[in-house]
Amino acid sequence: MQTRLKRLTKLTRLRNREGIVAAAFLLPSSVGFAVFFLIPFLMGGYYSLVDTPIDGSFVGIANYEQLLANPVFRRAAMNTLQFMGLCVPLNMGLALGLAMLLNRSMRFREWFRIALLSPLVIPVASVVLVWAALFDLHGTLSGWLDQWGHPPQDWMESKAALYVIILVYIWKNVGYNMILFLAGLQQIPADYYEAAAIDGAGKVRQWRSITLVYLTPTTFFVFIMSIINSFKMFRETYMLAGSYPAEKVYMLQHYMNNMFQSLDYQKLTSAAYIMAAVITMLVWLLFRIERKLRSALE
Repeated sequence: MQTRLKRLTKLTRLRNREGIVAAAFLLPSSVGFAVFFLIPFLMGGYYSLVDTPIDGSFVGIANYEQLLANPVFRRAAMNTLQFMGLCVPLNMGLALGLAMLLNRSMRFREWFRIALLSPLVIPVASVVLVWAALFDLHGTLSGWLDQWGHPPQDWMESKAALYVIILVYIWKNVGYNMILFLAGLQQIPADYYEAAAIDGAGKVRQWRSITLVYLTPTTFFVFIMSIINSFKMFRETYMLAGSYPAEKVYMLQHYMNNMFQSLDYQKLTSAAYIMAAVITMLVWLLFRIERKLRSALE
């Protein structure tokens, strides 16, 4: 009995020592997370509930009410939702098609993969210079239009600005999503397709009943990452069109950036919290849907 107690005591001390070592390794990351993320997040919540950032008075949700009544904010929110609703399905569909194409034997397959992944390693400033030279008033496309007898056009100040940003988004993110889909496709056993072919299932039925079903976890992850990346297009849009771009591409990030420049911290933090709440609710809803789909498949 005493021997067993000694072993338990020794095991408890060993676990405590391992916990202390683990905490020591996690301490630098925890401090960095608290200083750069948690504390600013909590301070933002405080600023969104007061009337001024210095010695402010508590006003509750008055800042949120004023923000939701602001037509500029509503326009920025609608533009952001429209951009997300257009670019995410296009990006996912194109990435899945490319992944299925590269999942079969073909010449120069590795070179195609490298070419599609290259936008991930190219600096943003360099990418923006290329796109600006292409879509500027005196850019390449305007030069071609002039040669064909059409007047030059500043694409970023026209109705086509939204589609330019969508094109940049797809060019930048389709390679990453393609690799994710390709990894998911390669995890599907080839025996499933052979058995389905023996049973008389055609290519479309195999794609619908096998490929799409077993790609559900990958599709869910790609969908989440695509939504998050759609909120990270501010740098490209800002560098292409400035702080006040065309109405169609004036996003929530532009609104918050302009509020920061005017030192209107109440509207800035309120907008940031609303966007964070919408993203959190959307991700939570998608997790619920994915969990139900997984249960149905099992």
